[in-house]
Order: sequence, then C-alpha cells, then structure tokens
Amino acid sequence: MATKQFLLPDLGEGLPDATIVEWFVKVGDTIRLDDNLVSMETAKAVVEVPSPVSGKVLRLAGGEGDVITTGAMLAEFELDPSMPQRAEGQDTGHHHGGAPAQQAHGGAGEQAPGNGHNVIASDEGGTISDAGTAAPKGEPGDKRSDAGTVVGAMQSSDLVRSEQATAVGGVKAMPAVRALARKLGVDLTRVRATGHDGVVTMDDVKRAAADGSAKAGAASARSTQAQVQSQAAPVAQQRTPMSAAGRPMRTQPPGVQASGQPEQLKGVRRNMARVMADAHAKVVPTTLCDDADLHAWIGKQDITARLIRSIVAACKAVPALNAWFDGDKLVRTLHPHVDIGIAVDTDDGLFVPALRNADMLDAAGIRGSIQRLRAQVEDRSIPASELSGYTISLSNFGMFAGRYATPVVVPPTVAIIGAGKLMHDVVAVMGGIEVHRRMPISLTFDHRAATGGEAARFLKALLDDLARPN
Repeated sequence: MATKQFLLPDLGEGLPDATIVEWFVKVGDTIRLDDNLVSMETAKAVVEVPSPVSGKVLRLAGGEGDVITTGAMLAEFELDPSMPQRAEGQDTGHHHGGAPAQQAHGGAGEQAPGNGHNVIASDEGGTISDAGTAAPKGEPGDKRSDAGTVVGAMQSSDLVRSEQATAVGGVKAMPAVRALARKLGVDLTRVRATGHDGVVTMDDVKRAAADGSAKAGAASARSTQAQVQSQAAPVAQQRTPMSAAGRPMRTQPPGVQASGQPEQLKGVRRNMARVMADAHAKVVPTTLCDDADLHAWIGKQDITARLIRSIVAACKAVPALNAWFDGDKLVRTLHPHVDIGIAVDTDDGLFVPALRNADMLDAAGIRGSIQRLRAQVEDRSIPASELSGYTISLSNFGMFAGRYATPVVVPPTVAIIGAGKLMHDVVAVMGGIEVHRRMPISLTFDHRAATGGEAARFLKALLDDLARPN
C-alpha cells in the first residue's frame, strides 16, 4: 500500500513553528480527506489543520504541547484507494519552504527537519529525538462544515479552520471564550455549558459573570480551610527562622536546586522571545530621556490621544525616526504616513497592533481605534495583518509603573517611544518653585539609521506638543 507523509504547512506569514493543541485522531485510526486532523496554536491564533488524504494513520509527530517546525513531518498515512483522495497534481496551497527556509527558521539548539527530528520542544523541555514514538491523545473529531478563517496561502481542501473549541482541564471552550472568562474573572469549570457537545459559549460566560455564579477563586470555605491546614505544618517547618539554640538559621541548606517546573515557551510568548532576541542582535539602540511638562493642560484630556498626536507632530518635524531601516542592505525608507504600533500586554505575551493612519485621526478617532484593537487582542480575533507594518512604536508602560525605560526597537522600525508614570514634581520657576504634573518620556532609536541630533530634535518636538494647553 502507498504511504504519504504530511508536512506541517506555513500557517501564516512565514511562522517558523506551531504548537500541538489537540489531535483528533490516534495512530491506527482511519481518517477521511478534509476531516480535522489536529488543532495547532501559532503566535497569531489557534487553527485546525485538515487531513490531506484518506487512509490509515501510521505515525503522528509528537503529543499535545509539542512544538513542530514548519515543513517538518506532521503525520504519515497509508492511503486507501477505495476512499476519496485529492486529484493528482491538484494545488493544495501548502508552502513548506524547502531546506533553506527551514534552516533560516531554525533557532539555537533546533535540529533541521530533514534529519527526522521533527518535534523541537515539549512540555518537559529540550528536544525530542523520536517524534514518532510519542502517543498522542484524543479521539477522531467530527467533520466541520464551516471553513472558518483561511490562514496564509492555504487553499482548496487544505483550509485551516480557526478557533475551534478545545478541551483544557475538562472544559471545552474556544480560545476567545477563555480570554473573555479571564477578563471577566469567571471560572470556566463552574460555568453551565449550553453549546453543542458541552462547549462553553460566550453567552454562558457573560451570563455567569452577570449573576456571579462562577467567580474565579470562589472556592468553598471548607476546601480552602482544609488546604490551609494541610499546608500550614510543613510550611512552618521549612521556614523556621531560629534554631533550637536561638540562633538564626537558613530555611534551606545551601546549594539546594530551585524546585520550579521548567516551562517551554509556546505561541505568542515564544514568538515574542524570538523577536526580542532578533532585535537585540540587529539593532544599535540609544536612548534619550526627558520629562514632558503638562502644567499648561486645560481640563481633563485623553492622555493616550495626546501622546499619539505628539508622536505624529514629531514625525512630521523629524521624518528620520518615522522610518524603516534594512541593516543588511543599508537602505532607509522614510514614510509619509504614520502607523503607530501600540504595545499591548496580555497574560499570553506581548502584542503590538498597528494604529493605522494616526496622522489622519482626531482624538475621538484615536480612542475608538485603540479600544477596537485592544478588544481584538484580548479575544484573539485580531487579523495577522494588523500586527505588522507599523512605522514607529509606543509603549505606555507608565500605566503600571516606572519612570524611564529602554524599550526595544524591533526591525525594520527605527524608533520606539516609552511613556512613564505621571508624576507631580517640584519645578523651579522664575521667582520660586511650583508643583507641575509631568510625564517621563524615553526615546530609543537605532543609531545606524538616525543621528543623535535627529533623535534629540524629534524628542523636543514631541515634548513641545505635549506641553501645549490642548
């Protein structure tokens, strides 16, 4: 009988790998063409990959939580000629990139897919040498009729179906539903599911949040008390500060290894680590810091909208920082428009959606666009195209804490502005002192693409605009 290996396709915009969320089949099962094979998580979304053939499953590459490189073996099948098969030569839209692309994607410690080691990371950490021996979990899934979202260049019957429900901790829910539950403080294990096949829906979460029947952390007092009692004694023994002789003592002997469990980075956080490392290796960063004096502001104003307006004003005054730079070719591209990447912090990692045409928006338009982008990030519905292509970046870390910072410039952009925590400072003025409200500003730029003078003039233009009354 003929066999076929199915290689993991590019699930969108050149992503180098994806994480297995759930297999819908196991070795020995028979699967039909286009039935759901596996659910995969990328840096952008959770998607479902359908089977490219009909036949018996001979081998699966790893188990739930394992990271598979793009172009590596995902599954192997024994073809069944009596079942539907794709026509010979029919274009599936898969693009695996070949050996050079795989080598380009590979990171430190990763092995090229061509040597048979397809799984590059697992929950236990390290590299898995024989993916074919892993026993994946899960039962065959029902064929979905809805095509969902097409990711990347995948076409025809190899469509990837986006954001299907996955079972985690005994609860079936879509990633967007889980994100909403975290936002509303709802414990999914206590929500009454009304969806098909026991799936928790958006309405279920909203209903539970409204009536307070499934608050996160609202465990019974009895179980909490029992847990505290069971843990109290050993904790007290481990943290005894004094010896029997009344002398201070260590809570643990020296040289004891950390007891934490190593965690393999996946999805958004894995992509963030890769992007930050790449930026550190390619950019020559320099940071300038100063304080914007807001004493002249009249009435209550939208601080973020004012920041955006001031960045636009600085970009118009000094276009050198609203630019892209190709360090390999030493080519600089100045942009006539201003698309600002807004850093959004989430539990899953850092997202940077693009606020398009910021130079054309008024305060209301800026606020509405930012709220839309944040909502799309929180429920993981933001299109991949909105997470790239910005011309300059803003990190408003002062919403949490911190005065100054050295934000990371991510190529090809040239600059990023960091806004610190608003403070009331004592300021010397003619004839005495006053207390002014001030905002710390940090400007980090790639010194290969812009001079110190250009950066200083950019910062001054930004500070001058922020100092205006309205």
